[in-house]
Amino acid sequence: MARVTIAAIAREAGVSVPTVSRVLNGRADVAPQTRETVENLLKQHGYRRRASRQQAGKAALVDLVFNDLDSPWAVELIRGVEDVMHSSGVGTVVSAVHRRSTATRQWLQNLYARASDGVIFVTSDLTTPVYAELQRLNIPVVVIDPAGGAMVDVPTIGATNWAGGLSATQHLVQLGHRRVGFVAGPKNMLCSRARLDGYRAGLEAAGLQTDEALIRQGDFLYDSGFAGGVSLLALDDPPTAIFASSDTMALGVHEAARQRGLRVPDDLSVVGFDDLPEARWASPPLTTVRQPLAEMGGLAARTILRLARGEEIQAPRIELATELIVRDSTRPPRG
Repeated sequence: MARVTIAAIAREAGVSVPTVSRVLNGRADVAPQTRETVENLLKQHGYRRRASRQQAGKAALVDLVFNDLDSPWAVELIRGVEDVMHSSGVGTVVSAVHRRSTATRQWLQNLYARASDGVIFVTSDLTTPVYAELQRLNIPVVVIDPAGGAMVDVPTIGATNWAGGLSATQHLVQLGHRRVGFVAGPKNMLCSRARLDGYRAGLEAAGLQTDEALIRQGDFLYDSGFAGGVSLLALDDPPTAIFASSDTMALGVHEAARQRGLRVPDDLSVVGFDDLPEARWASPPLTTVRQPLAEMGGLAARTILRLARGEEIQAPRIELATELIVRDSTRPPRG
């Protein structure tokens, strides 16, 4: 017999998932008749309540799950989550599932064993089987930067990636650049596609056509930025500026220019995206689009704590503003 989820209980009772969660958590703010209906359905379906650490009088625990921990921006997100959790007396378990199904199954088993009170996924394509299992366990979920289209009832946290891509491109165009290269992030990620769309919109707003020959595919990591930079700068008519979809890739572009004997920004302007500490330490300091990573982590943490208390979330999708930070890696083109 299939194990019932709290979403199924909610549909049958004609109430929201948070309402069922409040009943399960013993919250008082539920109408008596609604509570009775939900309790009867829980008994009817043999739903087994998950033992909560908070109910046992122990410190609460939240899981923060990455596909990989190979990018500096992960540290910024962890910092934002941990600041909120620490001040709330909540423990944080950081995991990387490395996009492998076996790792995901092992993580789910560990999650059940430690009775986590919530899960924050980062740049994840939350699969239906995993989500169904978390619902069955009455564990709330929040996703930061969902890889694909998020499920309608899962709160997501992101940034204004399209606006960020637009502002970076407009900055370069306003400096006088007409051949602006772009190194994109992973094709399967919504934030990558939004930044590319912003780049295209910035060119179009200036009356410039997008030249597909000036776009290279990357993966947010240094090596792909370097490869994209090498390829773009080897063109017969190379770009005078390159916008990379992450700071890490922008630093790779910078190295590609250096190895070609070009100076940034005298011979090539470079713009990144994220505003990691490395952007300020670069020589010259990197012009970039600030993505409020720590704030995104903090907001995700506050959201998951609210869901764990059985509260309803009014806005399922929240985007925090990006900001162009102009430093010394951009200037008007020569001539």
